[in-house]
Amino acid sequence: QVSLVVNVASECGYTDSHYKALQQLQRDLGPYHFNVLAFPCNQFGQQEPDTNKEIESFARKTYGVSFPMFSKIAVSGAGAIPAFKYLIDSTGEEPTWNFWKYLVDPNGKVVKAWDSTVSVDEIRPHVTELVRKIILKKKDEL
Repeated sequence: QVSLVVNVASECGYTDSHYKALQQLQRDLGPYHFNVLAFPCNQFGQQEPDTNKEIESFARKTYGVSFPMFSKIAVSGAGAIPAFKYLIDSTGEEPTWNFWKYLVDPNGKVVKAWDSTVSVDEIRPHVTELVRKIILKKKDEL
């Protein structure tokens, strides 16, 4: 499966556009070959102050989010969880704000990272290409 790992925040200027586009990407490509993996984070501008339950409820009610929402974590610095340390080590790109996006292939290799200013629509071709490769490979195996 292809994954797009994103550190999300409910009160950020990027929240509305990113959640809408991430859910559209999930709807278009998931859940068999692709998933958005959302990791709430309160490290940047204190823009994710709520509890895990409140965060998930907000995302599901406001944006109809159907992708996995994880517990609130640290994504940068000494307290970053191992998954984000791996993403950072693999790309040399450490999140400096909310809505950083890391594209991970089915083998767990980090393909690319994008910062908050890069829209989901701009990275959609990269995600689609990886998903297409999985589908074609499975078709060849049939």
